Amino acid sequence: MSTTRRLETERERMVGLIRQRGVQETHILDAFRAVPRHAFVGSDLEEFAYEDAPLPIGSGQTVSQPYMVALMVQDACVRPGEKVLEVGTGSGYAAAVYAEIARDVYTIERYADLADTARTLLDRLGYDNIHVRHGDGTTGWRDEAPFDAIIVAAGGPQVPESLKRQLQIGGRLVVPVGETPRDQVIVRVTRLGEEEWRREELGAVRFVPLVGEEGWREEASTRPEAKAKAPMLTEGDETGSDRDARDRSVRGLTRPSPIELMPTARPVSR
Repeated sequence: MSTTRRLETERERMVGLIRQRGVQETHILDAFRAVPRHAFVGSDLEEFAYEDAPLPIGSGQTVSQPYMVALMVQDACVRPGEKVLEVGTGSGYAAAVYAEIARDVYTIERYADLADTARTLLDRLGYDNIHVRHGDGTTGWRDEAPFDAIIVAAGGPQVPESLKRQLQIGGRLVVPVGETPRDQVIVRVTRLGEEEWRREELGAVRFVPLVGEEGWREEASTRPEAKAKAPMLTEGDETGSDRDARDRSVRGLTRPSPIELMPTARPVSR
């Protein structure tokens, strides 16, 4: 089997896993079929590109777990033709998925080297509807507001006020929020009017700290974590099975993942 064919087969298998975990919307699944995740990881990790797990990309960051990206898109109710803001570009993989659905994606990364690398790669892949900026994502992108959806790929101590106010009326903000830099719940904020918002808590997660003016301070994000109230599964854990733990050991990915997910009872679609 050729490398191209193998990667296509593995990508379709990944999409099947996402569907099995409850993400059913066709436009979301088609977006994952369209994005070559192997392009966003190093050549030494290409064979793992379509595992449902985060993979290292440098600066202590990862390319996001596909299921987690799918869940955030679903929670944010991203629809075709919309304008999306992403906080936390990373490799650019999630932005590419959003761009397969949305009209325009604006994405902010606090690490300059990651922002530059993602911008170059996304340009090379032809994503002319993705706009990358280096900066503090907690304050949003005021010059391009309002947005139909805002997705934050890091957890903060509260919902950033600036992000709430950069939502279009009817817009949705999805952000992990918690009392410690690592243990959070996914919060969805919907803007109902000029000064009216609805807040929903959708499930427990553990993300990297959201650092910035309206997030954690740098020093707070590195403090020892409070003891988790419940066992957490790494973001790449498909089922919590021994098989998955064994697979990660074989892959050499046994170090703690910077993004983790605790499965909870939640609707599979909205």
